[in-house]
Amino acid sequence: QVQLVESGGGLVQAGGSLRLSCAASGSIFSIFSIRRMGWYRQAPGKQRELVATITSGGFTNYADSAEGRFTISRDNAKLVYLQMNSLKPEDTAVYYCNALYNNNGDSWGQGTQVTVSS
Repeated sequence: QVQLVESGGGLVQAGGSLRLSCAASGSIFSIFSIRRMGWYRQAPGKQRELVATITSGGFTNYADSAEGRFTISRDNAKLVYLQMNSLKPEDTAVYYCNALYNNNGDSWGQGTQVTVSS
């Protein structure tokens, strides 16, 4: 399996932007076993929820709350980004990177805190 490290979180005012990055490391075999990467988030007292995913073929999927404001992209097999614009206080959460493998196993990063002030 790969190791995932997120970065780019922080404190921003409502209406601002942040870009999250997720770097995957591990064996070449593990890296190319990833069929989809994604971002999830978990706010205090709430369940973890999907934000956006991108497949190895570049197909993307967004939660309704992210559609039109967030953009997920990949630089290569090892780097995934989440550009977040027009941030709202309700976007405040810990954001986690996820890698889904061809065998349906997955890996999670440690998470990065995003705080949006009103």
